[in-house]
Amino acid sequence: MDMVLLLTVLIVVFAVVFDFINGFHDTANSIATAVSTKALKPRHAIMLAAIMNFVGAMAFTGVAKTITKDIVDPFTLTNGTVVILAALLAAIIWNLVTWYYGIPSSSSHALIGSIAGAAIAAAGFTALNYGGFIKIIQALIFSPILAFVVGYIVYSIFKVVFKNNNLTKTNRNFRLIQIATAALQSFSHGTNDAQKAMGIITMALIVNNYQSSDDIQLWVQALCALAMALGTSVGGWRIIKTVGGKIMKIRPVNGVAADLTGAAVIFGATFIHLPVSTTHVISSSIMGVGASHRLKGVKWGTAKTMLITWLITMPISALLAGGIYLVLNIFL
Repeated sequence: MDMVLLLTVLIVVFAVVFDFINGFHDTANSIATAVSTKALKPRHAIMLAAIMNFVGAMAFTGVAKTITKDIVDPFTLTNGTVVILAALLAAIIWNLVTWYYGIPSSSSHALIGSIAGAAIAAAGFTALNYGGFIKIIQALIFSPILAFVVGYIVYSIFKVVFKNNNLTKTNRNFRLIQIATAALQSFSHGTNDAQKAMGIITMALIVNNYQSSDDIQLWVQALCALAMALGTSVGGWRIIKTVGGKIMKIRPVNGVAADLTGAAVIFGATFIHLPVSTTHVISSSIMGVGASHRLKGVKWGTAKTMLITWLITMPISALLAGGIYLVLNIFL
């Protein structure tokens, strides 16, 4: 096996590992509210999330193409194989660290920051495709803000519509509805998050001259969808605890409002081919719903910790990837 093929296979393996870790790292995002309200038992929630993540991942490829070509140009990327390998290793390390400590950080921020950091280490700041990169950064910044606002509005509408309903009966009905909204949110998660690894593998195939377009091959799509689904089936209980309980006390009506908001914002991003942080979107949806329900009911200390993690993920990932690139470049 020649070195180019060996490194390409290695990248595919690490991309699958990243997608698997992304699956169990982000399982909490789509099912935490349903588990917290007891709409679903944990085992059933994870099975549902795994299936819907797989279906969602097989449904679209637009975000994958954005990852492939909008951060850097894979057709002109200097030492592209080592850049991609370094980026994957850095993103995997950061995901594992934040998972271990139960912090719902963004796999998207980690991957995008890592690609940028490794590319800059390889060829300087001119390596970045600034038009596409800025568009992605804008989506990452504004999507959680939009989710907070929409979550606030959706729950405000719920309060008006259901103000005269019996609380016990309403909660029982919404607990049933939440099964459907959890499935919808898991599907939306698959449509956006699983595509990032697809984009990375496609970058590697282009860089090493195994394909000449940014089309996502079916085997790449299926492999990444399966890895995401398997990772989801493992679950991420540390993060479920944070998202499901440490932001606010969630009732079924809160969970439905948050799920609908998160799914709507993620779907919107997927349809315009933009990667967003599903972690940020879903957590912000819960905060928006919580602020509408009762401002003091939101545990803003947890929100502050999450915000700090969101802010530091991309620069730390970029620096880590740059350092890994420099080390790998000595040996490869």
